[in-house]
Amino acid sequence: MANANKAKADEYRSLDNEALNEKIADEEMRLKKIKFSHAVNPIENPLAIKGMRRQVARLKTEQRKRALGL
Repeated sequence: MANANKAKADEYRSLDNEALNEKIADEEMRLKKIKFSHAVNPIENPLAIKGMRRQVARLKTEQRKRALGL
């Protein structure tokens, strides 16, 4: 599990700023759609929402690191 998260972090580091911003916007939109869908009609795997939220957080963390110059 830790290796999968490290692989995702490495993938995010390889993106340029524009691609990172696009990926954040896409994932946030997907998360909103899934949340709305879940409110109307419960989805089969509600833990998917948790994973998507964490993915958005990882992306935003990388964006913030770049803004701080770390």
